[in-house]
Amino acid sequence: MKTIFITGASSGFGKETAKLFQLKGWNVIATMRSPEEEQELTKLDNVLVVELDVQNEKSIKAAVKKGIEKFAKIDALLNCAGYAVMGIFETATEEQIKNQFDVNLFGMMRTTQAVLSHMRENRKGVIINISSVAGRVGLPFASIYESSKFAVEGFSEALNFEVGNFGIKCKIIEPGSSQTNFGNAKKSTRNQIEEYIPFLSKFYENYPNKTAHCKLAIPQEVAQTIYNAVTDESSKMRYIIGEDCQFFVGIKENNSEENYVKRIQDFFK
Repeated sequence: MKTIFITGASSGFGKETAKLFQLKGWNVIATMRSPEEEQELTKLDNVLVVELDVQNEKSIKAAVKKGIEKFAKIDALLNCAGYAVMGIFETATEEQIKNQFDVNLFGMMRTTQAVLSHMRENRKGVIINISSVAGRVGLPFASIYESSKFAVEGFSEALNFEVGNFGIKCKIIEPGSSQTNFGNAKKSTRNQIEEYIPFLSKFYENYPNKTAHCKLAIPQEVAQTIYNAVTDESSKMRYIIGEDCQFFVGIKENNSEENYVKRIQDFFK
């Protein structure tokens, strides 16, 4: 039996992916900050629920050690832990910016480092990093979150080439909007500068209308895409999920930069 190690498995994409891999006959190391609160995954066979905080290197190394002791090997890593800081960049605190990157990027890097030597020694492994449409297209009032996801994209692409000689692949999952509790994990900057308020209001009013025609991905589809990315043995690096993600990426890829900028600006006037 193969084994997958998942961060952020307490909810959303992480939890759905844990359940799918277990159903497919994999061992699952499902990590989360508060494993004592988990009531579903703990009841499943071949699932180890263990504490891990991506901001705590000791907890990461301890979780990896427990996982290997339980299942002997880690074949795949899913870096799923993350959240979003939204709002006016000008009012963001240094703490908000640092924490955003510490979870979304540095936490991903810490966990990857903790697993990488094990995969290199085994000469095989797949690392799956959760990015977003926000890792491909920059939109207003999400600059902190989106910059963290742009960094995830660059890190993942470079790492894929770096570890390829050891039989390891690094792949990127790019979901658009989805029906998870991710929205509950959003944090906001202080949106109190009067000059921004009209544009801020217009943006949140217009954004849903621009993608109203798009079919949004459901968490189960994201989990299935992650499973496919782990098991398809292809060299494909990016997996787009959701018509809204494809919509914005298409605008960026199919227009000159000037036209792309104008189209995005026109969306939110």
